[in-house]
Formats: sequence, C-alpha cells, structure tokens
Amino acid sequence: MKNTLSIFFLCISMSLFSQKEQITGPNTKLQLNVEMIDGKPVYSVSYEEIIVIEKAPLGFVTNEGDFVENLVFVEAKKDRVSKTYTQDKIKQSQVTYKANTLRYTLKDSKERVFSVLFQVSDNDIAFRYEIDKWGDTRAIVVEQEHTGFSFPDETTTFLSIDMRPMTGFARTAPSYESAYQADQPIAEQKAPGGYVFPGLFKVKNEFWVLLSETGVRSLYAASHLSAYNNGTFHVEYPSEKENNGFGSSGGQLGLPGVTPWRTITLGKSLKPIVETTIPWDVVEPLYEPSQDYEYGKGSWSWIIWQDASMNYEDQKAYIDLAAAMDFKYILIDAWWDERIGYEKMKELIDYAASKDVGVFLWYNSNGIINDAFQTPLNKMNTSIERKQEMQWLKEAGVKGLKVDFFGGDKQETMRLYEDILSDANDYGLMIVFHGTTLPRGWERMYPNFVGSEAVVASEMLVFVEDVRKKEAYNASMHPFIRNAVGSMEFGGVVLNDYLNRGNKSGQKRLTTDAFQLATGVLFQNPLQFLALTPNNLDDAPQFELDFLKKLPTTWDETRFIDGYPGKFSVLARRQADTWYVAGINAEAQPKKLNLNLPFLAGKTVTLINDDKNSETFTKTIKIPKNGKLALTVQSGGGFTLVNE
Repeated sequence: MKNTLSIFFLCISMSLFSQKEQITGPNTKLQLNVEMIDGKPVYSVSYEEIIVIEKAPLGFVTNEGDFVENLVFVEAKKDRVSKTYTQDKIKQSQVTYKANTLRYTLKDSKERVFSVLFQVSDNDIAFRYEIDKWGDTRAIVVEQEHTGFSFPDETTTFLSIDMRPMTGFARTAPSYESAYQADQPIAEQKAPGGYVFPGLFKVKNEFWVLLSETGVRSLYAASHLSAYNNGTFHVEYPSEKENNGFGSSGGQLGLPGVTPWRTITLGKSLKPIVETTIPWDVVEPLYEPSQDYEYGKGSWSWIIWQDASMNYEDQKAYIDLAAAMDFKYILIDAWWDERIGYEKMKELIDYAASKDVGVFLWYNSNGIINDAFQTPLNKMNTSIERKQEMQWLKEAGVKGLKVDFFGGDKQETMRLYEDILSDANDYGLMIVFHGTTLPRGWERMYPNFVGSEAVVASEMLVFVEDVRKKEAYNASMHPFIRNAVGSMEFGGVVLNDYLNRGNKSGQKRLTTDAFQLATGVLFQNPLQFLALTPNNLDDAPQFELDFLKKLPTTWDETRFIDGYPGKFSVLARRQADTWYVAGINAEAQPKKLNLNLPFLAGKTVTLINDDKNSETFTKTIKIPKNGKLALTVQSGGGFTLVNE
C-alpha cells in the first residue's frame, strides 16, 4: 500500500513539474507536445501520430529582457473549456467550442514569470503568451517574437506576400492586396517582408494546415509570417516603415497582459479549414450593440461606373437599382462631399429612405499617414472631428460607413480601427473597412463591424489586366484561405460583359454569369455591395436577377463539398431550411464533378450552370435519393443549386 501511494504521488509530481507535456483535442487525433531543450521552449504538432509541425520555437524579446533562452520550467496545468455561442455574421450561426487546455509556465533568471496558454480542439490549436506582473514593472514593450512554425521539407505553400510599406497607390501599402500563389515549394518562400495571415500549407501531400491570428485589438500590433529561414516561419511584427515610419512596430503591453492568439487549423482534408470557427471561438464581444444592425446586399456605382458616377443623378439611379433588386443598401463612394455636398446628400438619403434603401458613405481613414487624397479627408483619424461627423451622419439617417486607406498593422493603427468602431456604435453606424488589414476575430469582438476587403478584390479586375485574366484562379483560393478566417467584402458579382459604364468594349469579363453568381455564395460577408449596374435590370436574364434578389448574406451553416485552391472550389451554405451549393472552375478545361449532397437527397432544386459554349442557363432538377450528383463546370464558369 505504501509503495502504491508513493507511485501515485510520484505520478502527480511528474505531471506538475515535468518539462515535457502533451495535450490532445477531445477526439485525441490532434496532439500538441511542449518541452524544454537547453533552456528553450519548443512545441510540435502531430495528427494521428504523424508529425505535421516539427519542433518549433517559442518565446519573445522585450525592452525588459530576453525570454527566449536560459528559461526555467515552473509548472504545467491542464483544464478544459466549453462554450456555445450565437454569431450572426460568420459562416455558422450556432457554434459549440470544446477544447483541452495546457498552461505551460516558465521564468527567467530574475524570477519573471510568463505562461503559454494552449487550447486544443479537434482540428484547431490556439495559443498566446500570458505575462504576469514583474515586481514593480507594470508596462513593457514586446519588441520581437521567436514564435515559429516549422514544417517538414515535403510541404508546399499557399501564401500572399506582405506588401512593401509606403508603396502602391498614394503610398497606402500594405493593404493585404497581393494575390496568393498556389502550391509553391516551401524552401522558396523568401519574400523579404514575409507573408500575411492567413497562410495555407500542404504537408507531406496528406495534411492541410492553416495559420492565422485572432483577438488583435488596440492593445497590441497585428503580425504576419516571416520569410522561410532555417526550416521555420516566425511570427513577425509590422515593418517600422509603415505609417511613414511613425510609431513603434512592437506591442505596448500593460502587465499582467496577453498577446493575441495565434491559430493552427489542421486536417487530412480541406473540410476543417473551410469550416473552422477558431477565429471567433477564443474571443468575446468587447461592447454591446447600440441597436439591432441589419445585414444584406447593396448597390455600388464606383466599382463599374467609377469616379465619374459621383453625382446626384447617378446615385439616384443606383438607389433605384437597389430598390428594384430588393437590396437593403447603397454605398456612395469617394468625393461625395465635394461633388454632391452635405445638403444634397441629405436629400439623397431621404430619397433612399423613401425607397426602403439605407445609405453607406465612404470616408478616407486618415490625413497624416499616406498620400491618399480622396475626400472626405481628416474626418475619421481624430476623436473630435470623428464624433462631430458621426453626429451629422446619425441625424441624416446614414446606416454605415466604408472607411478606406489604412495601410499598416502597427498598434497605433489597431487603436484607430477600434476607435472608429467603438465611436460608430455609439452613433448606430455599421463599419466596412477597405485598404485594410485582415479582420482578426472582429465579427464577434465588434458588434457593428460588417466586413473588410483585405484581398485582391473586384476593383483590381478593372485596374489590372493580369488580375482579370486570373479572376477564376484567385477566386478559387478564397474559400480555403482568406475567407476561411474572416468576412471578406469583395464587391463582386459583375453581370456587365465589359467592366465599364458603356458595356460595349474595353476590359472584357472572362468569366461566365454562372461563375459570378456562384461567387455570391462562395464569398462570405454579412453585407455585400454587388457590382450590378442599372442597365443590368434590362440586359441581364431575369432568372439571374431573381437569384440575386433572394441570395442571403448571412448563413446558419457552411460545409466544404469539394475543391483544391487554385483549381476549383465547391461549398454549401444553409440559411434556415434553404441550401445554396455553389462552385467555380479555375482550370483550363471543363471540370467533371461528382458531388455528394446528402442534405439534398431526393429534393428538387434549381440549377444555374453554363453550357459547352459558356452560356448560362437554368433548369429544375431532382437530386437522386443517394445524394450523388454529376455536373460539368466550364473553364471560367460556375454553378449554383438552390432548394426551394
């Protein structure tokens, strides 16, 4: 008995004080190991006992000292977390999150303590640093992280470079508007500025891994992936050159304090990648909504009719378009203050209200960090002017704002995002960001946040011929990477044959109407400003307009059906009892699909597809009782299925 008790207490002691710890997700397939090697903490990740992320470094450097090496293990504690929440702006409306947790605590030679908190669910890992008070020290600057992600050599990447700061249009970069490159050898990923979150990896031709971060707000800088070096990508902070070189690139942190969550989503197929909710599982709302915000579709003149449309009559025509399509909103873009004016804008807002259409207005985010010159300018970057403007917006009946041209991930820019969102909520305004960073859990954190661009969006189809030629290629990436971790305000669904007001010649659209309709389902954002033009009411087929009138922008469920980034993608989304299945083909030849749709088995659905001449058509079909459906999707084409 005495020996048994000794062994029992020895096991407890080893559990509390062992330097090597292991934790799995609830279904035990995903496993994380943490250990100390020569005073340095490292972690590794395996799935079904196969190493997917090799031993990778942990730790950080502050202005108070180095917390990377010569560290001492203190303790490890395990627990569980479980919660259910409702979120009406993301890919799932009802979410249950269950994870096992490990708090791995270390100290340096001066007895300064910090922990790494890991949360491991069935297909996701979230982890962050939690730093205690250090004696009388209550404020630090985290200058650098050693946090890394080490992949086996047999890995290919799907990454987007972090744009060079103070370059591009009016020196507004970086703005997350560089395209993703598919299936690139990992050893070749040496971009000097690194790569933005999220990043997708295919490991050993068997596993998919999505890296990102969430929970970034005014209390820390946003980060990205470094260039690949010595087998590892590291977490890297913003370039000091951002914001015209003004402001620290590190994280200013009060103690006790925490860093943002870094997330790893892992699976043997793309299903866990597409369906993950980890960006929202580990964050909470930061304030209550001041009112019930309504989401939906909107019209937007600038994307096709451009700056010349910024006049009273053209905007009135787009209000009429929105009303005819049963859209909730119109977005009136840059220059409205100069070319329409505040007094006439109030008339337009009243006219829109008479048609049950709400108005969003465009604003420049700044007047001090880059050369973006479009007006309204200097209205959003300072508290006094911002609140005065928002008071007028509220009184005028405006429903929301599109704020543009941020160009940076420094902590001071994160403060600006949060200040705009918080103030806007006080005045009952929704916020869309363009020329912007990736939203990092913001759909849940900020109740009035309704989307961000942060992608090679529809405007680039108009401006850049190469983007127009690669429209299908780029679009096939987004459900698996960018849109997997955050809402994406793309501004798409173009039904003009040519990307201009005349619609007679010029930049010809190279994708089909069915492709365009499919992206309305594939690209998720609670508020979508579509690229329709008033002439589409007459020149687009009625069945296409009817599809768009009914198309939801919020969903109760999202399912991965099939696809491969850079080649094709097929998703299913459900609102209430109605399923939308959509797919696109980015390959050079028609794609024969064999779809497994058990949720539509035996049901009658409306199909929109393209014939062999890439002409879009519609018909009613019945899904076989086994739920299997064979379809052919044309190159640059797409399809949708809807059960009515």
